Amino acid sequence: MQSIIYKIAIFTVLLTVVSCGSKEVEKVQTEITENDNIFVSKKQFQNSKMALGSMEEMSFPKMVQTTGMIDVPPENRAVVNATMGGYIKTTPLLIGDVVRKGQVLVTIENPEFVTLQQEYMQVHEQLTYLQSEYERQQTMVAENITSQKSFLQAESAYKTAKARHNGLRKQLQLLNLSPTSVEAGSISSVVSIYAPISGSITKVNVTKGTYVSPATAILEIVDNDHIHLELSVFEKDIMKLTKGQPINFSIPESSAKTYKATIHLIGSAIENNRTIKVHGHLDDESEANFLPGMFVEAAIVTETTLQKSLPETAVIALDGGEVVLKLINETNEGYYFEKTEVEVESNYEGRTAFTSSNNLTMKDKILTIGAFNLIADE
Repeated sequence: MQSIIYKIAIFTVLLTVVSCGSKEVEKVQTEITENDNIFVSKKQFQNSKMALGSMEEMSFPKMVQTTGMIDVPPENRAVVNATMGGYIKTTPLLIGDVVRKGQVLVTIENPEFVTLQQEYMQVHEQLTYLQSEYERQQTMVAENITSQKSFLQAESAYKTAKARHNGLRKQLQLLNLSPTSVEAGSISSVVSIYAPISGSITKVNVTKGTYVSPATAILEIVDNDHIHLELSVFEKDIMKLTKGQPINFSIPESSAKTYKATIHLIGSAIENNRTIKVHGHLDDESEANFLPGMFVEAAIVTETTLQKSLPETAVIALDGGEVVLKLINETNEGYYFEKTEVEVESNYEGRTAFTSSNNLTMKDKILTIGAFNLIADE
Protein backbone atom coordinates (compact mmCIF):
# COMPACT_ATOMS: atom_id res chain seq x y z
CA MET A 1 0.00 0.00 0.00
CA GLN A 2 2.81 2.39 0.90
CA SER A 3 4.44 1.58 -2.49
CA ILE A 4 1.28 2.60 -4.33
CA ILE A 5 1.03 5.83 -2.35
CA TYR A 6 4.70 6.57 -3.13
CA LYS A 7 4.18 6.08 -6.89
CA ILE A 8 1.13 8.38 -6.88
CA ALA A 9 3.16 11.08 -5.13
CA ILE A 10 5.96 10.88 -7.69
CA PHE A 11 3.46 11.05 -10.57
CA THR A 12 1.82 14.13 -9.02
CA VAL A 13 5.21 15.91 -8.73
CA LEU A 14 6.12 15.11 -12.36
CA LEU A 15 2.74 16.33 -13.59
CA THR A 16 3.23 19.59 -11.71
CA VAL A 17 6.69 20.12 -13.25
CA VAL A 18 5.44 19.43 -16.81
CA SER A 19 2.49 21.75 -16.25
CA CYS A 20 4.78 24.55 -15.10
CA GLY A 21 7.06 23.97 -18.09
CA SER A 22 4.15 24.21 -20.52
CA LYS A 23 3.02 27.46 -18.97
CA GLU A 24 6.56 28.85 -19.31
CA VAL A 25 6.66 27.90 -23.06
CA GLU A 26 3.26 29.51 -23.60
CA LYS A 27 4.56 32.67 -21.92
CA VAL A 28 7.56 32.86 -24.25
CA GLN A 29 5.44 32.31 -27.34
CA THR A 30 3.00 35.02 -26.22
CA GLU A 31 5.88 37.43 -25.69
CA ILE A 32 7.20 36.84 -29.22
CA THR A 33 3.77 37.35 -30.72
CA GLU A 34 3.24 40.58 -28.81
CA ASN A 35 6.58 41.97 -30.07
CA ASP A 36 5.67 40.92 -33.66
CA ASN A 37 9.08 39.23 -34.01
CA ILE A 38 9.79 35.81 -35.44
CA PHE A 39 12.04 33.33 -33.69
CA VAL A 40 13.91 30.62 -35.63
CA SER A 41 15.92 28.00 -33.75
CA LYS A 42 19.41 27.14 -34.96
CA LYS A 43 18.27 23.62 -35.77
CA GLN A 44 15.33 24.86 -37.81
CA PHE A 45 17.60 27.37 -39.56
CA GLN A 46 20.01 24.62 -40.63
CA ASN A 47 17.38 22.02 -41.53
CA SER A 48 15.47 24.49 -43.71
CA LYS A 49 18.73 25.61 -45.40
CA MET A 50 18.03 29.26 -44.61
CA ALA A 51 20.58 31.95 -45.41
CA LEU A 52 21.45 35.49 -44.32
CA GLY A 53 22.69 38.32 -46.52
CA SER A 54 23.07 42.07 -46.77
CA MET A 55 21.99 44.71 -49.24
CA GLU A 56 24.30 45.32 -52.20
CA GLU A 57 24.49 48.09 -54.77
CA MET A 58 24.16 47.03 -58.39
CA SER A 59 23.17 48.54 -61.72
CA PHE A 60 19.47 48.26 -62.49
CA PRO A 61 18.12 49.09 -65.96
CA LYS A 62 15.10 51.25 -66.67
CA MET A 63 13.16 49.52 -69.41
CA VAL A 64 10.34 50.14 -71.87
CA GLN A 65 8.10 47.08 -72.12
CA THR A 66 6.77 46.24 -75.57
CA THR A 67 5.71 43.42 -77.88
CA GLY A 68 6.28 42.53 -81.50
CA MET A 69 7.26 39.69 -83.79
CA ILE A 70 10.15 37.98 -85.54
CA ASP A 71 10.37 39.14 -89.16
CA VAL A 72 12.70 39.16 -92.16
CA PRO A 73 13.72 42.08 -94.42
CA PRO A 74 11.60 42.61 -97.57
CA GLU A 75 14.44 41.41 -99.80
CA ASN A 76 14.44 38.08 -97.91
CA ARG A 77 10.79 37.38 -98.72
CA ALA A 78 9.59 36.65 -102.27
CA VAL A 79 6.15 35.99 -103.77
CA VAL A 80 6.40 34.02 -107.03
CA ASN A 81 4.08 35.01 -109.90
CA ALA A 82 3.71 34.13 -113.56
CA THR A 83 4.63 36.78 -116.17
CA MET A 84 1.82 35.49 -118.43
CA GLY A 85 -1.20 33.40 -117.54
CA GLY A 86 -1.28 29.65 -118.01
CA TYR A 87 -2.06 26.26 -116.49
CA ILE A 88 0.20 24.69 -113.85
CA LYS A 89 1.83 21.63 -115.43
CA THR A 90 4.16 20.55 -112.60
CA THR A 91 4.41 21.67 -108.98
CA PRO A 92 6.70 19.30 -107.08
CA LEU A 93 7.38 21.43 -103.97
CA LEU A 94 5.75 21.36 -100.55
CA ILE A 95 5.68 23.82 -97.65
CA GLY A 96 8.97 23.54 -95.80
CA ASP A 97 11.06 22.52 -98.80
CA VAL A 98 14.36 24.38 -99.10
CA VAL A 99 15.14 25.84 -102.52
CA ARG A 100 18.13 27.64 -103.97
CA LYS A 101 18.12 30.70 -106.17
CA GLY A 102 17.59 29.73 -109.82
CA GLN A 103 15.93 26.38 -109.05
CA VAL A 104 12.82 25.42 -111.07
CA LEU A 105 9.72 25.85 -108.89
CA VAL A 106 6.78 25.17 -111.23
CA THR A 107 6.13 24.85 -114.98
CA ILE A 108 3.26 26.56 -116.82
CA GLU A 109 1.67 25.60 -120.15
CA ASN A 110 -0.24 27.91 -122.52
CA PRO A 111 -0.77 27.87 -126.34
CA GLU A 112 -0.16 31.63 -126.33
CA PHE A 113 3.50 30.91 -125.60
CA VAL A 114 3.70 29.19 -129.01
CA THR A 115 2.07 32.16 -130.74
CA LEU A 116 4.54 34.57 -129.13
CA GLN A 117 7.50 32.51 -130.31
CA GLN A 118 6.08 32.31 -133.85
CA GLU A 119 5.71 36.09 -134.01
CA TYR A 120 9.27 36.50 -132.80
CA MET A 121 10.59 34.15 -135.50
CA GLN A 122 8.66 35.99 -138.24
CA VAL A 123 9.90 39.41 -137.15
CA HIS A 124 13.44 38.03 -136.76
CA GLU A 125 13.44 36.71 -140.33
CA GLN A 126 11.94 39.95 -141.71
CA LEU A 127 14.46 42.05 -139.82
CA THR A 128 17.38 40.73 -141.84
CA TYR A 129 15.72 41.72 -145.12
CA LEU A 130 14.50 45.11 -143.83
CA GLN A 131 17.95 45.94 -142.48
CA SER A 132 19.53 45.12 -145.85
CA GLU A 133 16.94 47.20 -147.72
CA TYR A 134 17.44 50.12 -145.32
CA GLU A 135 21.21 50.06 -145.82
CA ARG A 136 20.75 49.86 -149.62
CA GLN A 137 18.39 52.80 -149.69
CA GLN A 138 20.76 54.74 -147.46
CA THR A 139 23.59 54.26 -149.97
CA MET A 140 21.38 55.11 -152.93
CA VAL A 141 20.00 58.31 -151.44
CA ALA A 142 23.53 59.43 -150.66
CA GLU A 143 24.35 59.05 -154.38
CA ASN A 144 21.03 60.66 -155.44
CA ILE A 145 19.99 57.42 -157.18
CA THR A 146 16.70 57.01 -155.26
CA SER A 147 14.16 59.39 -153.79
CA GLN A 148 14.06 60.59 -150.23
CA LYS A 149 10.57 59.08 -149.89
CA SER A 150 11.79 55.56 -150.68
CA PHE A 151 14.59 55.94 -148.17
CA LEU A 152 12.26 57.10 -145.44
CA GLN A 153 9.87 54.20 -146.08
CA ALA A 154 12.71 51.70 -145.82
CA GLU A 155 14.02 53.37 -142.66
CA SER A 156 10.59 53.36 -141.02
CA ALA A 157 9.92 49.72 -141.88
CA TYR A 158 13.32 48.63 -140.53
CA LYS A 159 13.15 50.59 -137.24
CA THR A 160 9.55 49.47 -136.61
CA ALA A 161 10.49 45.84 -137.14
CA LYS A 162 13.58 46.27 -134.94
CA ALA A 163 11.48 47.73 -132.10
CA ARG A 164 8.97 44.91 -132.40
CA HIS A 165 11.81 42.38 -132.50
CA ASN A 166 13.37 43.79 -129.32
CA GLY A 167 9.98 43.85 -127.55
CA LEU A 168 9.19 40.24 -128.41
CA ARG A 169 12.72 39.21 -127.41
CA LYS A 170 12.23 40.83 -124.00
CA GLN A 171 8.90 39.03 -123.53
CA LEU A 172 10.56 35.70 -124.26
CA GLN A 173 13.27 36.46 -121.71
CA LEU A 174 10.63 37.33 -119.08
CA LEU A 175 9.08 33.92 -119.73
CA ASN A 176 12.50 32.32 -119.30
CA LEU A 177 12.50 31.25 -122.98
CA SER A 178 15.78 31.51 -124.86
CA PRO A 179 15.50 33.77 -127.98
CA THR A 180 18.52 31.97 -129.44
CA SER A 181 16.72 28.61 -129.18
CA VAL A 182 13.60 30.10 -130.78
CA GLU A 183 15.69 31.54 -133.63
CA ALA A 184 17.04 28.03 -134.15
CA GLY A 185 13.47 26.73 -134.52
CA SER A 186 12.91 25.29 -131.01
CA ILE A 187 9.38 26.21 -129.89
CA SER A 188 7.84 25.16 -126.57
CA SER A 189 4.38 25.51 -125.06
CA VAL A 190 5.77 25.10 -121.50
CA VAL A 191 7.77 27.65 -119.53
CA SER A 192 9.54 27.28 -116.18
CA ILE A 193 9.42 29.64 -113.22
CA TYR A 194 12.62 29.85 -111.19
CA ALA A 195 13.28 30.77 -107.57
CA PRO A 196 14.25 34.46 -107.26
CA ILE A 197 15.94 33.88 -103.89
CA SER A 198 17.18 30.99 -101.76
CA GLY A 199 15.08 30.00 -98.77
CA SER A 200 12.21 27.84 -97.57
CA ILE A 201 8.77 27.46 -99.12
CA THR A 202 6.21 28.96 -96.73
CA LYS A 203 3.11 29.00 -98.96
CA VAL A 204 1.89 26.90 -101.91
CA ASN A 205 -1.32 28.32 -103.41
CA VAL A 206 -1.73 26.12 -106.51
CA THR A 207 -2.09 22.50 -107.59
CA LYS A 208 -1.50 20.78 -110.90
CA GLY A 209 -3.94 22.06 -113.53
CA THR A 210 -4.69 25.36 -111.75
CA TYR A 211 -4.97 28.35 -114.05
CA VAL A 212 -2.85 31.26 -112.85
CA SER A 213 -2.85 34.85 -114.02
CA PRO A 214 -0.02 37.37 -113.54
CA ALA A 215 -1.81 38.52 -110.36
CA THR A 216 -1.86 35.03 -108.81
CA ALA A 217 0.59 34.38 -105.95
CA ILE A 218 1.85 30.88 -106.77
CA LEU A 219 4.42 30.37 -104.01
CA GLU A 220 6.08 32.29 -101.20
CA ILE A 221 9.75 31.88 -100.28
CA VAL A 222 11.33 33.19 -97.07
CA ASP A 223 15.07 33.34 -96.42
CA ASN A 224 15.68 33.03 -92.67
CA ASP A 225 19.40 33.74 -92.86
CA HIS A 226 18.81 37.28 -91.60
CA ILE A 227 15.93 37.80 -89.19
CA HIS A 228 15.13 40.80 -87.01
CA LEU A 229 12.69 42.12 -84.41
CA GLU A 230 9.76 44.28 -85.45
CA LEU A 231 8.47 45.92 -82.25
CA SER A 232 5.55 48.26 -81.62
CA VAL A 233 6.35 50.94 -79.01
CA PHE A 234 3.68 53.26 -77.60
CA GLU A 235 3.88 56.98 -78.32
CA LYS A 236 4.52 57.90 -74.66
CA ASP A 237 7.82 55.95 -74.67
CA ILE A 238 9.23 57.08 -78.02
CA MET A 239 11.34 59.94 -76.64
CA LYS A 240 13.22 57.49 -74.41
CA LEU A 241 14.54 55.45 -77.33
CA THR A 242 17.75 55.90 -79.30
CA LYS A 243 19.59 53.80 -81.85
CA GLY A 244 21.96 51.26 -80.29
CA GLN A 245 20.02 50.63 -77.06
CA PRO A 246 19.99 46.95 -75.93
CA ILE A 247 16.85 44.83 -76.13
CA ASN A 248 16.03 41.80 -73.97
CA PHE A 249 13.34 39.64 -75.54
CA SER A 250 11.74 36.22 -75.19
CA ILE A 251 9.40 33.94 -77.13
CA PRO A 252 6.79 33.23 -74.41
CA GLU A 253 4.98 30.54 -76.40
CA SER A 254 8.05 28.35 -76.87
CA SER A 255 10.76 29.23 -74.34
CA ALA A 256 11.42 31.14 -71.12
CA LYS A 257 14.96 31.99 -72.21
CA THR A 258 15.90 35.65 -72.72
CA TYR A 259 17.74 36.68 -75.89
CA LYS A 260 19.65 39.84 -76.78
CA ALA A 261 19.16 42.36 -79.58
CA THR A 262 19.94 46.02 -80.35
CA ILE A 263 17.85 48.86 -81.75
CA HIS A 264 18.85 49.39 -85.39
CA LEU A 265 16.11 51.70 -86.68
CA ILE A 266 13.29 53.74 -85.15
CA GLY A 267 10.26 54.53 -87.30
CA SER A 268 9.40 58.09 -88.22
CA ALA A 269 5.60 57.82 -88.41
CA ILE A 270 3.02 57.01 -85.72
CA GLU A 271 0.43 54.43 -86.73
CA ASN A 272 -3.32 54.53 -86.06
CA ASN A 273 -2.98 52.66 -82.75
CA ARG A 274 -0.53 55.35 -81.48
CA THR A 275 2.52 53.11 -81.75
CA ILE A 276 5.72 53.37 -83.74
CA LYS A 277 7.76 50.57 -85.31
CA VAL A 278 11.20 49.80 -83.87
CA HIS A 279 13.55 47.56 -85.85
CA GLY A 280 16.02 45.50 -83.83
CA HIS A 281 18.97 43.33 -84.90
CA LEU A 282 19.69 40.12 -82.99
CA ASP A 283 23.10 39.83 -81.35
CA ASP A 284 23.28 36.13 -82.30
CA GLU A 285 20.88 34.96 -85.03
CA SER A 286 22.05 31.36 -84.72
CA GLU A 287 21.23 31.19 -81.00
CA ALA A 288 17.78 29.67 -81.60
CA ASN A 289 15.62 28.41 -84.43
CA PHE A 290 13.57 31.58 -84.83
CA LEU A 291 10.82 31.68 -87.45
CA PRO A 292 9.13 34.73 -89.03
CA GLY A 293 5.82 35.52 -87.36
CA MET A 294 6.80 34.39 -83.84
CA PHE A 295 5.33 36.61 -81.11
CA VAL A 296 7.91 38.24 -78.82
CA GLU A 297 7.81 40.11 -75.52
CA ALA A 298 10.63 42.63 -75.27
CA ALA A 299 12.15 45.13 -72.84
CA ILE A 300 14.23 47.99 -74.23
CA VAL A 301 16.90 49.20 -71.79
CA THR A 302 16.85 53.02 -71.85
CA GLU A 303 19.27 53.72 -68.96
CA THR A 304 20.88 52.13 -65.88
CA THR A 305 21.06 53.37 -62.28
CA LEU A 306 22.99 52.19 -59.21
CA GLN A 307 20.53 51.02 -56.53
CA LYS A 308 20.43 49.07 -53.27
CA SER A 309 19.15 45.56 -53.80
CA LEU A 310 18.48 42.16 -52.26
CA PRO A 311 17.76 38.75 -53.80
CA GLU A 312 14.13 38.39 -54.91
CA THR A 313 13.67 35.55 -52.40
CA ALA A 314 14.24 37.98 -49.51
CA VAL A 315 11.24 40.19 -50.39
CA ILE A 316 7.77 38.94 -49.44
CA ALA A 317 4.43 40.47 -50.44
CA LEU A 318 2.28 41.08 -47.36
CA ASP A 319 -1.00 43.00 -46.95
CA GLY A 320 -0.60 44.98 -50.15
CA GLY A 321 3.05 45.85 -49.49
CA GLU A 322 6.47 44.23 -49.32
CA VAL A 323 8.51 43.25 -46.27
CA VAL A 324 11.85 41.66 -45.47
CA LEU A 325 12.95 39.87 -42.29
CA LYS A 326 15.77 41.79 -40.57
CA LEU A 327 17.91 40.03 -37.98
CA ILE A 328 17.63 41.92 -34.68
CA ASN A 329 19.18 39.42 -32.29
CA GLU A 330 21.11 36.15 -32.36
CA THR A 331 21.41 33.88 -29.32
CA ASN A 332 22.71 30.40 -28.65
CA GLU A 333 19.19 29.11 -29.17
CA GLY A 334 18.46 30.83 -32.48
CA TYR A 335 17.63 34.01 -34.39
CA TYR A 336 15.07 36.77 -33.85
CA PHE A 337 13.74 38.55 -36.96
CA GLU A 338 11.73 41.72 -37.36
CA LYS A 339 9.39 42.37 -40.31
CA THR A 340 10.58 45.54 -42.05
CA GLU A 341 8.62 47.30 -44.78
CA VAL A 342 10.33 48.26 -48.06
CA GLU A 343 9.20 49.89 -51.32
CA VAL A 344 10.12 47.86 -54.39
CA GLU A 345 10.98 49.59 -57.66
CA SER A 346 11.95 46.76 -60.01
CA ASN A 347 13.28 43.23 -60.36
CA TYR A 348 16.20 42.28 -62.59
CA GLU A 349 18.17 39.05 -62.96
CA GLY A 350 16.97 37.62 -59.64
CA ARG A 351 17.45 40.77 -57.54
CA THR A 352 15.04 43.42 -56.27
CA ALA A 353 15.79 47.15 -56.17
CA PHE A 354 14.14 49.50 -53.66
CA THR A 355 12.82 53.02 -54.03
CA SER A 356 12.78 53.35 -50.26
CA SER A 357 14.63 51.33 -47.61
CA ASN A 358 15.00 53.87 -44.82
CA ASN A 359 14.67 51.16 -42.16
CA LEU A 360 17.64 49.21 -43.50
CA THR A 361 21.37 49.84 -43.69
CA MET A 362 24.06 48.13 -45.72
CA LYS A 363 25.27 46.41 -42.51
CA ASP A 364 21.91 44.86 -41.59
CA LYS A 365 21.57 41.11 -41.93
CA ILE A 366 18.51 40.01 -43.90
CA LEU A 367 17.00 36.54 -44.24
CA THR A 368 17.48 35.93 -47.98
CA ILE A 369 16.34 32.30 -48.16
CA GLY A 370 13.37 30.91 -46.22
CA ALA A 371 11.52 34.13 -45.44
CA PHE A 372 8.39 33.21 -47.40
CA ASN A 373 7.73 30.02 -45.43
CA LEU A 374 8.14 31.80 -42.08
CA ILE A 375 5.65 34.52 -42.94
CA ALA A 376 3.24 32.08 -44.58
CA ASP A 377 3.24 29.89 -41.45
CA GLU A 378 2.28 32.74 -39.14
